[in-house]
Amino acid sequence: MKPFTTISIFFLAVLAALQLTRVLLGWEVVVNGVSVPLWASAIAALVAGGLAAMLWREAAR
Repeated sequence: MKPFTTISIFFLAVLAALQLTRVLLGWEVVVNGVSVPLWASAIAALVAGGLAAMLWREAAR
């Protein structure tokens, strides 16, 4: 597996885990005075996790 692929998989997996943690623990995020809804983090966790899984499957070939 190439180093960039490994780093990308790790980064996306950590990002997905952090977003999922935010959803489960209900952490509030405010950007420029606007509260970011929890459902946005749920979608971000699914997207990042899906991308990490697809990269991992592709690299395993």
